Amino acid sequence: MKKFKKVYIEITNVCNLSCDFCPKTSRRLRFMDKKSFQHIVNSVKLHTDHIYFHLMGEPFLNQNLKGFLDISDESSLKVNITTNGTLISEVKDILLDSQALRQVNISLHSFEANDGHVKFNEYIDNIVEFVKDASEKTNIITSLRLWNLDTKYSASNSRNVDIFEFLEQRFEIKSSLRENLKEKNSFKLKNNVYLSMGEKFKWPSLQVEELGERVFCYGLRDQVGILVDGTVVPCCLDSDGSIALGNIFENTLEEILNSKRAKDIYNGFSGRKAVEELCKKCGFINRVR
Repeated sequence: MKKFKKVYIEITNVCNLSCDFCPKTSRRLRFMDKKSFQHIVNSVKLHTDHIYFHLMGEPFLNQNLKGFLDISDESSLKVNITTNGTLISEVKDILLDSQALRQVNISLHSFEANDGHVKFNEYIDNIVEFVKDASEKTNIITSLRLWNLDTKYSASNSRNVDIFEFLEQRFEIKSSLRENLKEKNSFKLKNNVYLSMGEKFKWPSLQVEELGERVFCYGLRDQVGILVDGTVVPCCLDSDGSIALGNIFENTLEEILNSKRAKDIYNGFSGRKAVEELCKKCGFINRVR
């Protein structure tokens, strides 16, 4: 039986922000219900030990978050969540009380990519409060992300500098975060708390120029994604379900993975070749070595 390092589950494709780096989605906006989530967990629990609430959308908008975490715990699945962090104070207790939650990734770069209706001080204060409690009271890992550099050699922008200064003060960091992150892209702020920087990422799109087919990817090898409507996709970057392999509510995961399209993708990458048009236009894929 095929085992994945991670299975992405999109519990909603609705978001409360409109970030300029996000490709958005043309799919119908919806929220996953508990019955659907239970079905998906039953379908994937023999194929992985880790699920990720991530693809499109802001997972904290789903009112069933606690129920999803409880269901995951009952199935001995560890949960990783990626969020823009704006709603962290509303779900803080749910997260801290969860036995299933392993890691929370917070995209701090979401703040600067929006229209400013969220106040910076309130935003970063709520995040730091959660992060400190998670570090001191639980085993939850938190990763604060600033993935907004033009190039890996470019200087950080003014908002990043504000964030550095704030974090240095709140976490009592004596050295310069800005200087530390010039040498390597990650810095440990506290037990189980990390800050990382990276370049801006361009999502793959069928509308952009082809980058080439001589590539390798871990899609369908280490990971697989399930969209909110049950559509199974090869990886977490297929934001619009362009490579629909099947639907988890209609077929088993084994049947979907054994489909011709899925096998062609897997075998293609085994030979360092992308067979799908979207994969040929994926900027991330060329980072894989």
